[in-house]
Amino acid sequence: MIILAILVAIAAIGILCWLLFTLAVFALPTYVGLTAITWAHSLGAGMPGAILFGAAAGAITFAFGPLLITMARPMWLKLIVSAAFVAPAAVAGFHATHGIVKHLMPSDGWQITFSVIGGVAVGITAFVRVAGMAALPAPSGRGLARV
Repeated sequence: MIILAILVAIAAIGILCWLLFTLAVFALPTYVGLTAITWAHSLGAGMPGAILFGAAAGAITFAFGPLLITMARPMWLKLIVSAAFVAPAAVAGFHATHGIVKHLMPSDGWQITFSVIGGVAVGITAFVRVAGMAALPAPSGRGLARV
């Protein structure tokens, strides 16, 4: 029975880590949506209106981020937009890893070390996913000889 509990715990940690890596790209749109909800609610929009406004703000952020990365010409603008998506994901990865690691090791130094490693890993994964969402368009094929 103890072995089964250990295997289930390992599987649960694996599933939660996979979920964290998969959903890291949505950290910025979620933050924008929740901020818009609290702002709209404090202005008196009511809960349904605030939720609708926050969902729209999050969806717009998620839609225009990769679009801006694809359409922008200067590389510095692409890097700024990418950093805007990666930074909240890295912070979320740090805190999620810290939440897991603090139960496994007593040393504060090692907790911070592994939390930073987890945050960097989630940040890199978010960067790769954002870059994949904003893939370059396919070449038009003009000027190529057909065989």
